[in-house]
Amino acid sequence: MSEKLQKVLARVGLGSRRYMEEVIAAGRVSVNGQIAQVGERIEPTDELRIDGRKVQFQVEDEIRRRVIIYYKPEGEICSRSDPENRPTVFDQLPSIPGDRWVMVGRLDINSTGLLMFTNDGELANRLMHPSNEIEREYAVRVMGEVTPQLKNNMLNGVVLDDGPAKFESFSEIGGEGINRWYQVVVKEGRNREVRRIFESQGLKVSRLLRTRYGTVILPRELRTGRWVELDKNDIDNLAKAVELKPRQGTGLFGMAKRRNERMQEKPLAARRGGYLRQQRRDEGEGQGQGQADDFRRDNRQPQFEQGRSDNRFNNRQERPNQNSGNRFERRNEPNGNSFEQQGRGENKFGQRKPFGINKGFKKF
Repeated sequence: MSEKLQKVLARVGLGSRRYMEEVIAAGRVSVNGQIAQVGERIEPTDELRIDGRKVQFQVEDEIRRRVIIYYKPEGEICSRSDPENRPTVFDQLPSIPGDRWVMVGRLDINSTGLLMFTNDGELANRLMHPSNEIEREYAVRVMGEVTPQLKNNMLNGVVLDDGPAKFESFSEIGGEGINRWYQVVVKEGRNREVRRIFESQGLKVSRLLRTRYGTVILPRELRTGRWVELDKNDIDNLAKAVELKPRQGTGLFGMAKRRNERMQEKPLAARRGGYLRQQRRDEGEGQGQGQADDFRRDNRQPQFEQGRSDNRFNNRQERPNQNSGNRFERRNEPNGNSFEQQGRGENKFGQRKPFGINKGFKKF
């Protein structure tokens, strides 16, 4: 099976297709000792060189198609590198020897939720292209009152700087007062499209969480800052949605499959990260405990009532702690029954910790 030369070079990870076309046109690529031309097709048995150096490649159908989903936290940017040294979504991804991860869509630094990555560039391009009308679903917290008239405006279409845009569906899913949560669906992936549609009606989005992309739903067991790899059925459904053929060998095997099964049974804790979150914690401490409590209350997420979404966006469930009832009051009891008098142990970092009290306590 033959493939276009620029497509093979881009898949190997040497650059985008457009850049590879420029490299080929400059005469830097040869096939079987002959200078290549843009659009030329290449067979698996051909010898491919760029600037005289041999390039190893495989036929696309022989490469195992892989897709991972990542729960992006606030404060990470959707880029491979950042001149300001901010954390990027690629920092937490697993290595993929001899290949590279291609990001499907983007989320801005203040948005959270589902991001997909694949090693199949064609799959990524089709999932992102507007002509395929792949749905993106978001949970959005809005400051301000969404009247029936404003809702109809956003469903019928508004005019943005880069053209008309609209929501395919719009429903209320919780919240109180001026901070209410809505579920919206769009079929394009334009820059900050959801936020700009609301802003066109004089409304401000204070939180934005992507919950679905095409046929893939953000799993309830996936925690912030963690990733999970999709198995064969999910990947084949994605490929079918954009009219791509399934590939042989697609899916999870061995340790990767067992790791996913363990994560579903016992999810990893949410990863604490992102400078925005730390910045907010610092601001909360500076403003006093009362204001910090108000900040946390304002950022509570709604109890989503739809079957697959109930409570799935909360990273941790609140659990009753039988040992914690009066443990803080005991510190200041006049009879001296305090942690200091009960004796303390020290861990290997020299930090003192209470001994014999609430041994099951875990710090996240």
